[in-house]
Amino acid sequence: MQPVSLLQLKPQGITRDIHQAWWQRIILLIILAYEGAGGILGGALLIVAPDGRLMEMPVTMMHGVFADFLIPGIILLALGVLGIIAFFSVLRRRPSDWLLAGLSLGGYLIWFIVEIIILNELHWLHLMWGVPVLLGWIVVIPLMILRNDTIALQKFLLTCGVLSSAWYVLINIYVPYFYPGYSVADLTVSELSAIGAPTRILWDLSCVFYLLLFSVFGWGVLKASGTNKTLHRLGILIIIYCLLNLYWPPMHMRGEEKTITDTLHIVWAVLTVGLMFLMTGIGSYAFDKRFKIFSWICIALFLCFGALTGLLSDDLAAGKPTPMIGVWERINIGIFLLWIAVLSLKIKLPSSYRKF
Repeated sequence: MQPVSLLQLKPQGITRDIHQAWWQRIILLIILAYEGAGGILGGALLIVAPDGRLMEMPVTMMHGVFADFLIPGIILLALGVLGIIAFFSVLRRRPSDWLLAGLSLGGYLIWFIVEIIILNELHWLHLMWGVPVLLGWIVVIPLMILRNDTIALQKFLLTCGVLSSAWYVLINIYVPYFYPGYSVADLTVSELSAIGAPTRILWDLSCVFYLLLFSVFGWGVLKASGTNKTLHRLGILIIIYCLLNLYWPPMHMRGEEKTITDTLHIVWAVLTVGLMFLMTGIGSYAFDKRFKIFSWICIALFLCFGALTGLLSDDLAAGKPTPMIGVWERINIGIFLLWIAVLSLKIKLPSSYRKF
């Protein structure tokens, strides 16, 4: 009689639940190859010509942090090699593929953050190379779950809901200190990232970390959903929300001429608020009656303070004073952040799993 492995004894539903989707694996492979090849090519060019002439980059753009591009080139080359190693590891389904992919994407994330801080500029090339890294982080999470399918990991994924809300509150406290004359009460959150604002880069980088935490939470919701279709839909909406907000067209500062980016900023705002409503409305049916009541109270308050914010939107567009608009908007955002935090804690309750 042949021995039966533990994997053969697993129910079909559980086995299917922990498998990484084929499209996630393909996206991850493309991103690792793309970033790895770019890192090797860019790093080699900087090492061969440390003055940056082969890439048409003056050394002065680093504001004296490095004497030339030799050290950055070596680091970039090493990141590229690590990316290619991670690519073949994921391709061959090695046990360490999740670790190598995570290290590669994490290294690139740190690279872009440090680079933007040193250059004190957010260039379109950062989006071309940086957005795939963020997308890679989203699709590598299921691989981490597959290789480390533990209760501790699941708890961490769900805790990221609380952490993401706490982080957004924190950056709303410390970022305004770097904007002389900024009024939390009378100016909007978007004005922290307006074109020409001294806090634009700092705010954008801080929001990247928020989106990473929130997307991790989204995967945690998907992982914990089981047969709960409401939670499954909610997890998908959270990930869509994070993808949408990877890039938010910036507005201009008050008094400056408006362009297409200001119009797109409004479009993104409408889509984002719509997703917030949709998440709260759908999520209200995930648990018991008390959670449903709490969710609909949040929606009612969201509508109330959203209306107060909307009443001042014309004055904002015209560059006029907008007293208390920052307060109403931040209360509005805070309601959603509170709902996410409560949802995160609710999912971890044992009764929520037994109920479904």
